[in-house]
Amino acid sequence: MHQTAGDKIAQTINYTLLALLAASCVVPFLYVISISLTPISEVIKRDGLVIIPTNITWTAYKEIMQGGRLLDAYQVTLFRVIVGTLLNLAFTVLTALPLSRKGLPGRSGILLFIVFTMLFSGGIIPSYLLVKQVGLLNSSWSLVIPGLINAFYLMIVKSFFEQLPEAIDEAARIDGAGEFSILYKIVLPLSVPIIATIGLFYAVWHWNSYFDALLYINDAAKQPVQLFLRQILLASVAISGDAAEAANSVNPISVQMASVVVTTLPILVVYPFIQKHFTRGVLLGSVKG
Repeated sequence: MHQTAGDKIAQTINYTLLALLAASCVVPFLYVISISLTPISEVIKRDGLVIIPTNITWTAYKEIMQGGRLLDAYQVTLFRVIVGTLLNLAFTVLTALPLSRKGLPGRSGILLFIVFTMLFSGGIIPSYLLVKQVGLLNSSWSLVIPGLINAFYLMIVKSFFEQLPEAIDEAARIDGAGEFSILYKIVLPLSVPIIATIGLFYAVWHWNSYFDALLYINDAAKQPVQLFLRQILLASVAISGDAAEAANSVNPISVQMASVVVTTLPILVVYPFIQKHFTRGVLLGSVKG
């Protein structure tokens, strides 16, 4: 296909803008990694602008991993992310599917109550008292059960289910399939994009959450990685002393950046494998609502 001079100029502009956009995403994360690997003396010498470290040190990561508590915190976080996300998806799908059926008795009232929870909540103190009353305080399940269903995600999945042809369900019922057979053999295979998308949303929420753990978890051995790293950041000391003394101290900025890397890297590793489903799910789930 022959390109005119205008097409070439437009293509050059597009590539330039895309390159700048990519750089705006990559350079900050590269900066974070570089600072986490740079001694405090070099950070001061280069006025904090370190993109490519010349003198690499792992002191900040050793500081985070002292005592083996990071591994314990990761175990709690992985339990929360894996078990919590699976339960979130199960309860969200099992609630959204019947609500997508227009013949469900009391459907409008149920949807009204669900939308109401998107606008109003009981607050922190009632939530804490409820968790304490049911015996979940200082338990890993207190990080999973109170947030089993997100009302907004539920509405997205419901909207997606409403787009599925009703003729498929009717044909399956004529063949003798029950509700769970229809869900397992028909609905779920057709809903992989939206399930992957909502699953990613739930997983990222579980991974990044720390405030509920701050409220419900008192035992240090049961704290997730986000709360553990928060304590590391609060315990880091301010930079002080001369350059020679600073060179032998732990750079609190490096500790902060190392914490960002430790908490962000797992999500960055998982995301490329579900990016295709994520993109399709966002578009499909937003057609109706």
